[in-house]
Amino acid sequence: MNQKIKSIRPFIGSENFVESRAFYRDLGFEEVEIDQKLSVFKKENFAFYLQDYYAKEWIENTMIFLEIENVDLYWEELSALNLKEKYNTIRLVPTKTEAWGKECFLIDPAGVLWHFGEFFTA
Repeated sequence: MNQKIKSIRPFIGSENFVESRAFYRDLGFEEVEIDQKLSVFKKENFAFYLQDYYAKEWIENTMIFLEIENVDLYWEELSALNLKEKYNTIRLVPTKTEAWGKECFLIDPAGVLWHFGEFFTA
């Protein structure tokens, strides 16, 4: 295949579409409504689709790894948003250092697990 890949956009679901839309806007993503049950959320060159669709087994097994430049700074920014006060179903897990790098975690209102990671360079 010789075509250049321009992006990859996962589809994730939501248990409460209105709440999840607000949550991702609070995280700093720009929302573009596609229709009543689908939006695309963008930040710089990254994007994903959020659907008004909930299948517990699927949602609770969805994981997204987002590579970032500095996990420690990202954790500080994430913590400063006070998301737990507004969205009581989310979970935040502080930065952990692994052999390959560092990561922190966020579980969104529906149960999607986000890994925010930074790889060590040699």
